[in-house]
Amino acid sequence: MLLPLAVAGPRPDWPRVGLLALLHMCLESLAQGARTPCARVWRRLRGRPADEAPADPRGSGFFPVLFAGVLMLPPAAAALVALPGALLGPAAHPRGLRRVWNAAQLALAAAAAAEVFRLLGGVRLLLGTRFPGAALGALAAILTFCLVNGVLVAGMVRLTCGAAGPGAARALRRAAPAALLHGAGGLMIAVLWQGPYGAFAAVLGLLPLTITAWLSAQGHRERTAHRATVQALVQAVEIKDAYTRGHSERVGRASVLIARQLGLAEDRIRTLHFAGTLHDVGKLAVATELLRRNGPLTDAERRAVEVHPVFGHELVRQLDFLGEGRDGILHHHERMDGRGYPHGLTGERIPEFARIISVADAFDSMTSTRSYRRGRPVPEAVAELERCAGSQFDPVMVGALVEAVAEHGWQPEPPPPGGWDGEVPDIPLGVPEPARLPQQSGTGLPAGGAA
Repeated sequence: MLLPLAVAGPRPDWPRVGLLALLHMCLESLAQGARTPCARVWRRLRGRPADEAPADPRGSGFFPVLFAGVLMLPPAAAALVALPGALLGPAAHPRGLRRVWNAAQLALAAAAAAEVFRLLGGVRLLLGTRFPGAALGALAAILTFCLVNGVLVAGMVRLTCGAAGPGAARALRRAAPAALLHGAGGLMIAVLWQGPYGAFAAVLGLLPLTITAWLSAQGHRERTAHRATVQALVQAVEIKDAYTRGHSERVGRASVLIARQLGLAEDRIRTLHFAGTLHDVGKLAVATELLRRNGPLTDAERRAVEVHPVFGHELVRQLDFLGEGRDGILHHHERMDGRGYPHGLTGERIPEFARIISVADAFDSMTSTRSYRRGRPVPEAVAELERCAGSQFDPVMVGALVEAVAEHGWQPEPPPPGGWDGEVPDIPLGVPEPARLPQQSGTGLPAGGAA
C-alpha cells in the first residue's frame, strides 16, 4: 500500500531509504537484546537455529534512525523505513500478528510525523542554511510520532482487553523523554547526511548511538532475567498453594494501578510490580498441609502461617533488583493501627510498598472466586476497603485504588464452571486466607490430593 504512495509522490532516494531501513532494523534488534535479522539469516544458512530472543513487551523502541528518515524523506518513504525492522525483528507471541501490527503502527506514526515536519517547512530549513529553524519542526514531528503511537496502542488495548488504556496524554508523557533523546540523534544523523561527506559521516555518527543501543540491550537482558526469576518463584508457590494461582499476578497488577495513580517513578513501579507478584513467596516455607487445610486453623497453626512474610523476606533478600520491594514483602500484612504482623508497625512507619501491596492483596482476595466461595462484587469490595481505611489500610492507597478501578476497570478471576449458589462467607481482612480445596465425594482427600 505504501509503495504506490511513495512512487506517486516526490521521488524518494531509494538507496537512502534502503540504507536507513537496514540501519534501523539492525539497531532496533540490538536494542531489544536480540540478534539482528541478518545474523539470524546467516545462522540459518549455516544450519544453526536462529535462536531468536523474545521481545520485551515493556521495553521502548530505539528510533534515532527512523527519526532521521522522518526528517529526510517524504511521508510514505519514511513509513517504509519502519517496515523491515518491525516485520523481521523480535516480537512476542503470536509473532506474525504482532509483527504486522507493529509494522502498521510504526509506519503510520512515521508518516504522520514526516507530514508534520514537511508542513512546517522543516525539510527546506534542514537543507538550507537556516538549520536551527528545523529544530522546532523536528520537535513537532517527534511529539506527533509519540502521540500517534500512544493513541494506537491505547486503542488496541481497549479493543483487545475491554479496558481503558493509559490514554494518549499519559502515553505521551511516558514516551517523551526517550523520544526526545532519539529525536536528537535522528536530527544529528540527518544533518550529517546533508553535509559534504553524506552517508559516510552519518554512519560514523551512529557510533555513539550504537553504544547506546548495546547498553539498552544489556538492560533488556537484565530485565528478562529478573522476570524469569520472579516467574520461577511464583510457579513454585502456585504448585504448593492452589489459592495463589493467578492471585500473585493480579496483586502485582493492582499494585501497579495504585502506583501509577500516585505518580510513582517508572523504576519504582517496576520494582513494586515484582514485589506485589512475590508477596506470598514465603508460603514456600509453610507446611503444605496448613495451606491446603479444608477447615479452620488453630491459633498455633495460624501463627505458623502468619510468619510467611518473614520467610518471604529471607527468600528474596539476596535479589538486589527488588530493592525496597523486599520490605514490601516483609510488611504487607501490617496494619495502620499496629495490629498487623510480623512487627506490629503503625502508620507511616509501614513502608510505602507494603501499604500499597496490602490494599491490592485484600482487594483481589475479596473479588476473586474460589472453589469454596464466590468473589464479592467490585463495588462491595471497594466499600469494605473504604470502611477499613485508617484502621487497617492507608486511606491514600485505598483512594488511589478506587480511582484506578474507576478509570481502568478491574477483571477479577472468573467464577468456576457451573456457577456458585452458596452464600458469600464473611472473610476477615488482615489475616492470610488459607487455600481450602473442596472434598471429593466418597473420599476424605482434598481434590487433587495424593492417595
